[in-house]
Amino acid sequence: MRSEARRVAATLLLGIAAAAATAGAARAQTVFACEPEWAALVRILLPHARVHVATHAGQDPHHIEARPSLIAQLRGADLAVCTGAELESGWLPVLQQRAGNPSVREPFFASLQVELMDARPGAVATPWSGDVHAAGNPHLHTDPHRLAAVAAALAQWMGQDFPAQREAIEQRHAAFAARWQGAIADWERRAAPLRGRRVAAQHTTFAYLWRWLGMEQVADLEPRPGMAPTPAHLGRVRDRLLAAPPAAIVTASYQDPRSARWLAQQLAGAGVAVPVLLLPATVDESADEAALRAWFDGLITSLLGAS
Repeated sequence: MRSEARRVAATLLLGIAAAAATAGAARAQTVFACEPEWAALVRILLPHARVHVATHAGQDPHHIEARPSLIAQLRGADLAVCTGAELESGWLPVLQQRAGNPSVREPFFASLQVELMDARPGAVATPWSGDVHAAGNPHLHTDPHRLAAVAAALAQWMGQDFPAQREAIEQRHAAFAARWQGAIADWERRAAPLRGRRVAAQHTTFAYLWRWLGMEQVADLEPRPGMAPTPAHLGRVRDRLLAAPPAAIVTASYQDPRSARWLAQQLAGAGVAVPVLLLPATVDESADEAALRAWFDGLITSLLGAS
């Protein structure tokens, strides 16, 4: 009888231990994403994760407030996924310090996974220099090829951080990579007429998009990166564009469009019609793969419509 009781007890203990292990492996991870595009990748690779997003498409990711709610979200995160290249240097270090979470002392930085455009080694930001990024332009997510490279690196990083889910993450990534390459091929076919087109834009938010599509930004509405357009600078830009009009004047969703509209009105008054495009700088905070694809579709559709 005792032997049977011991056997039953041992079986129950093993069952409890197995259930506990399964629960631990299946526990939803909490991820803090600095920008919506990385939150979308997290949801593709780790669909059951709880994802907090620090910024949205209507915000300039260079400049946000280190709010108590963000500190609390970072404090409870198992992983932080950010752009890097000094994009979040004005607020992420403050969040990290106040959160005191050892799990996010070393975030996953997308900018470290790809080659960046326009690196300026040794450059130092000052109050008069605007947004200076010595490592290079941080807005890499507007190139779907670089986005794919970041997804591959993120899948590997997640597999190391969450070993119980490594195989599932690898499988999800492989499926995503195949679908994404097919989407890129479709976008490049659609966007072929844009090659060689010239645009004026505010900031270099879409610099990677222009390079990918073979387009050229011929003027920046900002006198220095991150500094608001001034009347004197806009006047010089107007004169330059009158001599060689672009296909469009582009602003990002987080920027004030009044300078672009003024410039378009000035050109129209001189008999040169140039449309203003207000393009979303990223996806919605709750975005997933479908939203990422729709975002690139929309960018290309808008640019084709202005050409």
